[in-house]
Amino acid sequence: MKPAQMERTPFSDLDSQSSEMTTMLLAALEAMGRHPEIRRVRRTAMEALHPEPGARLLDAGSGAGDVSRWLATKVGPAGEVIALDHSAATIAAALQQHDGSNVHYLTGDVCAMKLPADSVDGVWCERVLQHVTSADAAITELIRVTRPGGRICLIDTDWESLSFDGVPPRLAARVVQSSHGKLTPKHLDMGRTLRRRLVDAHLTNVTATPVTCLFSDPASAAVVLPMVNPSVPAETWPTPPGIRAKWFTQVEAAGTRGDFLAVLTIWVVTATVA
Repeated sequence: MKPAQMERTPFSDLDSQSSEMTTMLLAALEAMGRHPEIRRVRRTAMEALHPEPGARLLDAGSGAGDVSRWLATKVGPAGEVIALDHSAATIAAALQQHDGSNVHYLTGDVCAMKLPADSVDGVWCERVLQHVTSADAAITELIRVTRPGGRICLIDTDWESLSFDGVPPRLAARVVQSSHGKLTPKHLDMGRTLRRRLVDAHLTNVTATPVTCLFSDPASAAVVLPMVNPSVPAETWPTPPGIRAKWFTQVEAAGTRGDFLAVLTIWVVTATVA
């Protein structure tokens, strides 16, 4: 996507980062894809989309292409998957991991795709809309390229659902509140608004499934939650001096005691194009 159409977060503006930051962010994307809770979200989404053999699918915001290659196993040799991402660095990383399956990688803007109308049978769009300036504009594009009767599957985060236990409540609330729009995307409620957006777009057979991700130790949480990841540079933290160190001391103590908990809801919403 073009920078003007993206909220300026490291993940959404990856090509402007330093090579060291790009390497770190790509590794973070791959680690998230391997996380058991993200895999559980993706299994829920795959069941909801239910791609058929021979289908032509679009993975909008494909990252390193792990989902695209998974989708390729579902559509089989007669099908095709288009893996589209705004980041040239991400597409380059995906190409390095290409396994010879029927996936075609390209850079593009999810809000203005260079794909013909009615050209795909289904769309997968995972944790992308929380980053774009206009989610409705992106959804309009996803609908445009999907044939009538095709299915759209949107997966996105409700960052306002994030909560912790095992750490001082006031400290956790302060860290979460200050992280919003800084360590996390600015569209905090994207996940829970997806159903309404698809209903308003006059799609049919809309289904919405909330998947609550549970992280019972800090190391597991750090893979998905930036405010629990000590490798996130201190200069990117929005909290006043001293808060970050106090927070990680409490997180580590909770992990040692075994009573650390973090929960976050990610929504899976599917619909049929009329």
